[in-house]
Amino acid sequence: MTRELDHSSDRDRLELALQIAGLGEFDWDIGNDVVSISARLSRISGLPEGEQPAEQGAIFSRIVHPDDVDAVRADHTRVIGAGDTYERRYRIIRPETGEVRWMRGAGHVIRDGSGAAVRVCGIVEDVTAQYLEEDQRQQLMSELDHRVKNVLAAVQALAQQTAKRTTSLDAFLTNFNGRLKAMASANELLTAARWRGAAIDHLASAELGALAPGQTSWEGPELFLTPRAANALSLALHELATNAVKFGALSVETGRVDLRWHTLRDGGFELTWTETGGPPVGPPARRGFGSTLLEQVTPRELNGAAEVEHRPAGVRARLRAGPQAMADRPEVVPDVPVANRVTETVATAAGPASLNGARVLIVEDAVLLALELETGLSEAGAEVVGPAYELEEAMALLDQPIDVAVLDANLNGRSVTPVAEVLHQRRIPFVFATGYGETGGAPGGFDAPIIRKPYDVTQVASAVAEILASR
Repeated sequence: MTRELDHSSDRDRLELALQIAGLGEFDWDIGNDVVSISARLSRISGLPEGEQPAEQGAIFSRIVHPDDVDAVRADHTRVIGAGDTYERRYRIIRPETGEVRWMRGAGHVIRDGSGAAVRVCGIVEDVTAQYLEEDQRQQLMSELDHRVKNVLAAVQALAQQTAKRTTSLDAFLTNFNGRLKAMASANELLTAARWRGAAIDHLASAELGALAPGQTSWEGPELFLTPRAANALSLALHELATNAVKFGALSVETGRVDLRWHTLRDGGFELTWTETGGPPVGPPARRGFGSTLLEQVTPRELNGAAEVEHRPAGVRARLRAGPQAMADRPEVVPDVPVANRVTETVATAAGPASLNGARVLIVEDAVLLALELETGLSEAGAEVVGPAYELEEAMALLDQPIDVAVLDANLNGRSVTPVAEVLHQRRIPFVFATGYGETGGAPGGFDAPIIRKPYDVTQVASAVAEILASR
């Protein structure tokens, strides 16, 4: 009796394990050409439950997808002839519904004393969900590869066009970095919305929110743009804002910029940029890439038109977009972006910040970027501690004298939070220089300035100087 109970208990455990694993089992008696299909396998495959003729394996191959049936038959022939186990992923067509499902089948051959195959015991698992997930992952990787190449191509074209129309290296760096930052802002918003679209008010906030507090305003209905249109509008707003800061309404404290947009009957929209209260404005003496971008590139990307008027009272620009530029409201809509506490879109007359004698810890896992930071901060007079490329390296440097730190939020997949916590406890200020689009504030909830990548080293130097001056 004890043996029977133990055997029953083992069988119950096996049944439970198969059920939890989602496996269906079969037992094929080759000599009698009979197969036993379990209730679980019947539910998985649509084959009838119970003992029935195996038809030399045809009972299985009849439901296998035509594109996979030869491979499955070859497995059976091979394993019965000379093998001992097999495993394969294949598709079936459920006989009662016609639905295509992905299966993973595995089996083991039992042989008699002469080596002849007498039984095949096997299991079958429905792996459709895993297959679809893997397929989706591959599609996402392909899409990511496509987008990265497009972004790199756009950056290359932006650099070339900017270089052709600037007369000095400093001017090129200023203009190119500003345009690159505008592209990054648009991409950050698109990523937050899973690349389904970006709202016009978010693009306006990202470009104007920290530019001239109290001197800018934007208003209009909630409208979402396609990724292509969002990037185009972001660059256009950046060009207008840069010109306003250099020559227009935002170059003086009394000037204002008002941005308004409304929908059009054809399904597109019209956006108006109006500058008032600034110095008298006249037509530009020379046409740079910014003018070309506004008057030629932007209207094409928006499937619309662009018009820029240099009126004495201030610049007025109208951008019209066709319905092709519009996107449906994404399922995930990010919060209105919080403007960076440290933002520098154009060069200032004061020149680079001075950091004479300041001991600055650099924590950055991108070697080239860390070297650029080290060079730029050293040229500003700082004594660089590091750079640290890994979390352990950064922690080991914390016992050195440090006045301020520049922290990347993520170090090769690991959070920089442990470093930030020690600095916070020791009352050592720091600034985050990060590529992560956390619109809710600084990483880890710290009260610290944020500079979004891509950035210019002068932005970091200015942020560090501002922190040290406020202590």
